[in-house]
Amino acid sequence: MNYKAFSYDLRKDVLDMIISGKGGHIGGDMSVMDTLITLYFRQMNISPENQNDPDRDYFIMSKGHCVEALYAVLAAKGFFPIEQVISEFSHFGSKFIGHPNNKLPGIEMNSGSLGHGLPVSVGIALGNRMDGRNNRTYVVMGDGELAEGSVWEGVMAASMYKLDNLCAVVDRNRLQISGGTEEVMAHDDLHERFRAFGWNVIDVADGNDSDQLNAAFELAKTVRGGPTVVIANTVKGCGSSVMENKAAWHHRVPTQAEYDRIIADFAERKEAALHE
Repeated sequence: MNYKAFSYDLRKDVLDMIISGKGGHIGGDMSVMDTLITLYFRQMNISPENQNDPDRDYFIMSKGHCVEALYAVLAAKGFFPIEQVISEFSHFGSKFIGHPNNKLPGIEMNSGSLGHGLPVSVGIALGNRMDGRNNRTYVVMGDGELAEGSVWEGVMAASMYKLDNLCAVVDRNRLQISGGTEEVMAHDDLHERFRAFGWNVIDVADGNDSDQLNAAFELAKTVRGGPTVVIANTVKGCGSSVMENKAAWHHRVPTQAEYDRIIADFAERKEAALHE
C-alpha cells in the first residue's frame, strides 16, 4: 500500500466529517493522521475480528479532541462504515461525538480531558504484563497536552515498573489552541526530558512519513527494561498550505472556498505520492 497516498483519502474523510458536524479539531487531525495509519495498518494487532481478544494490542487516543482522524482510520480498518461517520458526526443523538466514545467498536476509553491517556495506558500495560500477555499498549498525546501534571506522574510510573510493552507517541506539531507550545508552556529539549525520567526516546524527523514512523515503532519493540516514547515531529494542518503551521486551524470549519482549495491540495499531493 502507498501509505502517503492513502493518508490523503482519509484526510478528505476528516474534512467531510467536520463539514457535516459543523466543528472539529482539524489541525491536529491532519498532523496525527500518519501516526494512526502506521499503527493501525502496519504495527498493531487489532481488527474488528479480534477487538475483544485480551491478547490484542491496545490503543489510547489521549489527545481525544482529534477523534475525527481516529474515526477515519477505524472506518478504513472496517470497524464501522465511513459513510455513517460522515453523515452522523456531531449530530444530535449520534455516538460519533467530538471525542472518543467507548460505546463504539474499536475505542478502548473515553478521552478528551487531556493528561488522562498515559496514566490509563500505564495501568493497561502493567495489567497485561501481570497476566503474562505479550501484547503492546500504544498511546498518542499532543505536545500541548504535556503541560498536564498527570502526564508526568504516568511517565514516572511507567519507568518505575519498567513497562517495555508500552509505547507513547508525542504528536510534536508545536502548536496548540492558544499559540506556539514554546510560548505557552515551553518543553525545552523534550528528548532529554523523557530520557531523564528513564524512558527510551526515539525522534522521528518527519512525523508525517509513515516509513520513518514504522521504523521507529519497529525499533521500540526491541527495547527491554523500560518504556519508549516516539517524538513525531509533525506539521499541524498537514496536507494543505491553507492550514499548515497555522494555530487558527486548531479548531475550525472551512469555508466553501477553503474546502475547495484544501481538496485540490489533497488531490495534488496524492498524485505526487503515487508517482514517487
